[in-house]
Amino acid sequence: MEKSGKSVKSVGFKIIFKYYWMQIQKYKWSFYGVFIVYGIATVLVQIFTPLVYRNIIDAVSQTVTRSPAEEALLSLLFILASLTVLYNIFYRVGEYLASYSRANITKALTDFSLQHLERHSYGFFANTFTGGLVAKTGRFVRAFERMVGILAYDFWSSTIVLLGVFIVLFRTNAGLGLYFFLWLLVYFLITVIFVKKKNPYNLAEAEADSKVTARVADFFTNILNVKMFASKGQEFSSFQAVTQERFTAQIRSWNLGNFQNAIQALLIGVFEIGGMYLAIKLWLVGEITGGTVVLIQLYTNAIFAHLWNLGRTVQDFAHCLSDAAEMVEIFEQPVEVLDPASPEACRIRKGVVNFQSVTFGYDPANPVLKDFSFAVRAGERVGLVGSSGAGKTTITKLLLRFADPQSGVIGIDGQNIMHITQDDLRRNIAYVPQDPVLFHRSLRENIAYGKPEASEEEIISAAKKAHAHEFISGFPQGYDTLVGERGVKLSGGERQRVAIARAILKNAPILVLDEATSSLDTISERYIQEGLEELMKEKTVIVIAHRLSTVRKMDRIVVLGLSAQAGESGIEEEGTHDELLEKGGTYAAFWNHQTDGLLA
Repeated sequence: MEKSGKSVKSVGFKIIFKYYWMQIQKYKWSFYGVFIVYGIATVLVQIFTPLVYRNIIDAVSQTVTRSPAEEALLSLLFILASLTVLYNIFYRVGEYLASYSRANITKALTDFSLQHLERHSYGFFANTFTGGLVAKTGRFVRAFERMVGILAYDFWSSTIVLLGVFIVLFRTNAGLGLYFFLWLLVYFLITVIFVKKKNPYNLAEAEADSKVTARVADFFTNILNVKMFASKGQEFSSFQAVTQERFTAQIRSWNLGNFQNAIQALLIGVFEIGGMYLAIKLWLVGEITGGTVVLIQLYTNAIFAHLWNLGRTVQDFAHCLSDAAEMVEIFEQPVEVLDPASPEACRIRKGVVNFQSVTFGYDPANPVLKDFSFAVRAGERVGLVGSSGAGKTTITKLLLRFADPQSGVIGIDGQNIMHITQDDLRRNIAYVPQDPVLFHRSLRENIAYGKPEASEEEIISAAKKAHAHEFISGFPQGYDTLVGERGVKLSGGERQRVAIARAILKNAPILVLDEATSSLDTISERYIQEGLEELMKEKTVIVIAHRLSTVRKMDRIVVLGLSAQAGESGIEEEGTHDELLEKGGTYAAFWNHQTDGLLA
């Protein structure tokens, strides 16, 4: 289920603009240049050009004979041609600047989004649909592209045209200027009312669209389950419910938009008829020329085009804000696990691990570990076993800082792991999870992921130790074989062996295996155990296992439990395999249960 912090409705334009502005600043001069150059081009073609046509009409209509007007008309024609040439020059320069700035800023926004999302803890991603994040990231970047286009081509150009028309009309006749100003005020007030009314509908539509995208991603990620359980009927039914929700949100938003268009069209029609009526009355009393009447009609057509388009782009701009708000909401969520403001230099060398009075719960009211203390000596191999929910995997998550404890200290080599960066910590721990996920890249890249500079010999050596070289050599493309999304082209055991090879190559002082051999058959497990024996030399090793054969040769086995015997420490018993069997406690019961099952 998707986790949400601050409500989308609380993310206003200022907060959204803050994130865009950080990237705009990197290319501010080309960004500013777009508005300057487009502004000049707009003035040339939509303010000055109609004035030239007015003067041409006046020159023609007020001259009785043609000869005296010829020189003036040719001069006006030259000015008209010059304006056309200048407009095209400025417009082409504006297009170049727009392409340059938008391409760079959208790249910067995409990079920033990925980097900012990565700062969130593992728990954030576990509680958030991957498909939803992909959709929100894409919409956040595309919203900027559309918003810049709207600002530069529509809002900015329209503002210049409306301001220019008002100045020209007011200087021509104060009555015309006042009529235009009052009408424009009414138009904008009604537009603002509609935008505020429609914004919640846009938000609902964006949220519903995210749900559809997330459900599609979830469906294809689990396509094997859908086919195995023959559940396409129930999946399609639930998917139709989600698309119906989006449909309802879209219809409400679009219908309100259509009503807004109708009102704005009526206002523009009133302006056109009223403005022409006023112009004719002024011409009849001799206050304006015939060329000015034509000028008013040209300006009216320009205003009509701008305002009609502006009414639609205001809706689109509000829609862009809604799209961007979903991502900005995530940006505004506090990061759960933070690096220290002034990190210490990492001093991890030997790998001495120490949990001191650690308390942690995914729900703080119900701690998984309470006042838990646990230590591992340098080079010691420790197995963690116990019932599900006893906290085995939680210990490794805390050690890797996928989460932080509510109280207590976790140290490595005497250094509090919260005093160094997460990257420094994790570079010194090789972790093999129960269900390893591979990148959709080559086997070579996946194995060398923890050590990109590794040579071919090192990669092959690690693969051999993990008994992965055998099946890799069987592929036509060998180590260049692409493994598919999440490693889907490989079997579970093959994925696990690639993950173990990756850990072997990383060669960190601390090795954490979380059910690392659970997906392997017995023979493969034995081979890998031999490889791990070599890997474990001079390393601190923590192994989580349900299959007790995995931890049988550990230096020490720690049994975690939820019983009263475990007390607040969470540790029921500890010792070597033989010692724990002789003791006849929880571990012995686990061992006997597994061996009885195998014998049976």
